This record gives sequence, C-alpha cells and structure tokens, in this order.
Amino acid sequence: MILCCGEALIDMIAEPTVSGANGFVPHSGGAIFNTAIALGRLGAPVGMLTGLSSDMFGQQLADTLQASHVDASHVITSDRPTTLAFVQLQDGQASYNFVDENTAGRMLQAEDMPTQLSSVSALYFGGISLACEPCADAYAALLHRHGPESAVILDPNIRPGFIKDQTRYRTRLNRMIAQADMIKVSDEDLDWIIPGPESHAEKVPLLLQAGPSVVIVTRGGDGATGYLADGTETSVPVKPVQVVDTVGAGDTFNAGVLAELNRSGHLSKSGLLGLTADSLRAALALGTKVAGVTVSRAGANPPWAHEL
Repeated sequence: MILCCGEALIDMIAEPTVSGANGFVPHSGGAIFNTAIALGRLGAPVGMLTGLSSDMFGQQLADTLQASHVDASHVITSDRPTTLAFVQLQDGQASYNFVDENTAGRMLQAEDMPTQLSSVSALYFGGISLACEPCADAYAALLHRHGPESAVILDPNIRPGFIKDQTRYRTRLNRMIAQADMIKVSDEDLDWIIPGPESHAEKVPLLLQAGPSVVIVTRGGDGATGYLADGTETSVPVKPVQVVDTVGAGDTFNAGVLAELNRSGHLSKSGLLGLTADSLRAALALGTKVAGVTVSRAGANPPWAHEL
C-alpha cells in the first residue's frame, strides 16, 4: 500500500450564488489528500495518514476518502477544526488564503504517529504539512522511523508564505531529501532548494547527490523530465487540453506517476534504484495524462481509471 502522509483540508472555492454574488463552496482537497484520492480512483492500493477533525468538514473529507477507495485506518481524528483554504481563480490559476491555526491536521505531534505500519510499501510526503509546525516535525519523525523499510517519495511543493523560519525549514527538508528515494519538484521548487544562477541541468545532479535515486522536474505546460542517478534523463510533453483550472494538477500528476510505478513493480527502494528510462517515461506519461483530465474540469477532481 502507498501511504500518503500530509494535509487534508477544505478548499472553499468561490462560485456565483442565485443572488449573483459569489459564495464559497466547500470542496475536499489538500495536496496530499488529492494524490491519495487520485491513486484510489486509478485503482492503486493507497491509504492516508493525516489529522482529521470530527467536525462536519472532517466528515466530508472522511466520506471522500471512502468513496475513492482510500484506506483511512491511519487517520488521526480529533475535535480540533478543519483547515480551510479560500481559493480564488483568475484565468484558471488558483490563489489561496488559509485558515490553519490549531487545526486537526496542523497540530499533529510526533507521538501521534504510528509505531508500526503494516502492509505499507511506499511513503509519500509533501505539501504544506512539511512547512507548518508542529505537524512538519511529526511527519519528519515518521519518515525517520519508517523510511528505511519503505520506498520514500517526496514532493516539497514549496510555498514560501508558509515558511516562518527558513533555516529550520531548510534543515528539515534537506534531511528528508537525504532519506528520499524519489523527489518531484517544479522548476520553481528546484530554484528555491538550490539557489543560484546555475541551470536546472546543473542543479539536478546536486539534488541526486543529496540522496534520491530519481528526480522529476515539472515545467507546467512544457512537460516533465525525469532524471536517474546514472545521468539518464527522459522527458514527456503535455498534450494540449482546454484548461478550466489548475487546482490539483500537480497532485494528480504525482498519483499517475506513482500508480504506474506501482503497476510496473518499481515502487520500492530497489525498484527505484534500478529504474530504467523506459519505465520512468511510462510513469511520466500517465502522470501528464491524468493531470490533463484534472485541469479540464473544475476543482481537484481526478479521473477514475475507466475515464482514461
């Protein structure tokens, strides 16, 4: 089972009401949650480890997990509130305002994390849960405890506005990168992790040297490129689609990559270490395909396998 570890929240998306004014409609979301949902819909064995509230929004999130066949046995429930993200869309691009103080997800502690993970073959981390404390430290502790026994996939999805102490964040992130088997970054993430005038082609080997066996760099509409430790690289383009909005696009891309790697038997430490360019290209291709479906409809609404 692929265990997705990180935030689950409610995206409050502005939509017109009958009066003509905009209201905010609650949609289940969160970067890690979206990836888990997409994996479940693609038929991959997947579970979610997160903090959920017992409030009405937490129940909505739990119901969405169940409907998309995501195992919720590692969900940690409390009476703290649900994180809310108020989303505004302009030309299909999303901007966010978060309400995340003392929430069920953010306030997870290291001692809340499971001591045993049965039937888990891969751990997936990322999103704002790696920046917001104390949950960021809790997920780092989980990785330290269980990373040696599972494939570790990391998508930092860096949002500088959430980083209160850059030194602490960089120290924690660098430690997690060193324990990762595969890392996916956007071109902006790569420039933040490795600042400087060097080209991406010069920065990727530095990231590989830090620990991962595989690095994937996404470039929006310009496609994605995967890099292996031996210097091999492979790229896939993005097929043109009519974009409604970009909410959940990167999260769904990750799910497609993980689903294909799991299907081909490469989602393990040894499998990622011995990954071939052809297998990596197939994973990137499925990632771009499912992301293309997601951006063609409103909100983070990943496709089911039969829709492909």
